Formats: sequence, C-alpha cells, structure tokens
Amino acid sequence: MKDTTYNGWTNYATWRVNLEMIDGLQPSDFGFEGLDPYDLGQALKDYADEILCQGCGYEGLVLDYARAFLADVNWAEIARHMIDDYVNA
Repeated sequence: MKDTTYNGWTNYATWRVNLEMIDGLQPSDFGFEGLDPYDLGQALKDYADEILCQGCGYEGLVLDYARAFLADVNWAEIARHMIDDYVNA
C-alpha cells in the first residue's frame, strides 16, 4: 500500500489547503461555538469552494481541476486540528 501522507497530514491536498486557505482561522470565524469536527469540516469545505468561485463567473476546466483537488482534502482532519488549536490556545 502506498503511503500518501504529507508533512504529518493525510495527504498533500489536506496539508496545502490547511496551510494556504485555513491556517489562522478559528471555529468562531464560521459561527461554531460547539466543537463538532464533522459540521466544522463541512463549513470549511464550503468556505474553500467559495474562495474558488470568487470572481470567476464561469464554470470550466480549471475550476473542475481545482474542485477535484479539494475532493482529496480530509476536511475532518483539518477541523480537528483547528479545534485542538482553539481549545489549547
């Protein structure tokens, strides 16, 4: 079985999205006072998709590839990491 972990994360996509899109944000930035990793993960996924679509005004190949990259992200892992940081701050 091939190891796809990257810098301690599930895979490259998870590491990269956390680093460039999520890092520095708090659960409260998404209206979460409770600490449910699944629901927060879904909110993070929606947030990333909104960033992709800002100003693009069209659907196309590049957006399809970007969404395929986001499909590989482990959103619950990012949410758990965010929650841990929030609780331990």
